[in-house]
Amino acid sequence: MEELERQRDLKETYKARLESTQEYLRFCLEVAQEHGFLHLITDGAPPPPQESPHGDAEAEPATTVDSNDSDEDDPAEAPPCDDPYLAATRDLAVQHGWSVVLDEIELHEVIGRGTTADIHWATWRGLDVAVKWVRPEFFRSNPGGEAFFAQEADVLSRQRHPHVLRLVGACLRPPDSCFLVTELLSGATLGEWLHGGRERRPRESSPPPPPLVDRVSRALEIALAMRHLHAQTPRVVHRDLKPSNVLLDADLRARVTDFGHARFLPDGKEALTGETDTTRSQCINVHLRSPRTYVYMAPEVIRCEPYTEKCDVYSFGIMLNELMTAEHPYIETNYGPSKIALNVANGTLRPKLPERDVYPTGLTDLICRTWDAEPSSRPSFATITLALREIKQQIVQHTEYKKHSNYA
Repeated sequence: MEELERQRDLKETYKARLESTQEYLRFCLEVAQEHGFLHLITDGAPPPPQESPHGDAEAEPATTVDSNDSDEDDPAEAPPCDDPYLAATRDLAVQHGWSVVLDEIELHEVIGRGTTADIHWATWRGLDVAVKWVRPEFFRSNPGGEAFFAQEADVLSRQRHPHVLRLVGACLRPPDSCFLVTELLSGATLGEWLHGGRERRPRESSPPPPPLVDRVSRALEIALAMRHLHAQTPRVVHRDLKPSNVLLDADLRARVTDFGHARFLPDGKEALTGETDTTRSQCINVHLRSPRTYVYMAPEVIRCEPYTEKCDVYSFGIMLNELMTAEHPYIETNYGPSKIALNVANGTLRPKLPERDVYPTGLTDLICRTWDAEPSSRPSFATITLALREIKQQIVQHTEYKKHSNYA
């Protein structure tokens, strides 16, 4: 009976997605016909090559790594590459000194596994680092895999922020030698820190959550990172913000990671379209292999509609609520991921909110604003960071007041 119910949920979800996709495709065909490029679609012309929106000359090194003079670092000696974005990113890595030679890396134990890559503890030039090694089968099974990997390396190489994971270097030689070298953190994700382990379980069977002020502090750090990404030109849209993509360092400070699904949003461009984004369409099975991603995905993205950086605000709102309640989103419903996605998309479902009389004034209202059905009504991360700072100050003052009252 459970399997039949699951199949019914899947059928209902796929039917709704198909209808939404058909409507959008009809709209695209009408626009193409109106503007005179319908033949480019019907003739099956390939899409233009993806390029870095910054231009080659503007990229900067991710670290002060000296480039290696071996033949392996010479772009002319690189293995054949069909994707121009990957080739350009590899050239930039060599030019700006963050290209890593395979022989320099000494891999140790695996400390994490994702849908496309393994995370190793490793040694590079005497330093302990983390290596995100993309599995060769990812490139063999995804025609857009090279651009997908190049995008992550390109985005991450440009970040300089205390709450964004720091890139040390990269090796961009698919399919066998594609990996990112980053700073090595404690290894704990935000979800593991909050819930006390990897298992998804009810609060009554979990250890007590961290203190409220610490949970708000982690939320503020994530918001600061996202404010930095959205303030860039062009803006960086993360598109996969969730607890497993936030790591903590030894001092429990947050780092936003995993920019594999990130996209640039240039000035003057108001929205991206999920299903017409070439790289995302080619790599959509990555999301499908990770059902929990849909729990944090904005409804407009689930519906395959145009979206802006406000999709990150929605994802953050789900995380913020999870941090406050210390409960996994929708755990009280016992819904499967497909049913959650369908109900979120049609606006009938959001996670259970924290109790208003337990938490600081304005917190519940802030959460509700971040996951508003209308993206334009969601606050910016500049507004969110200001609100979270005030909320944190309220908590600190309340804690000090209770301490003095108890002492008296």
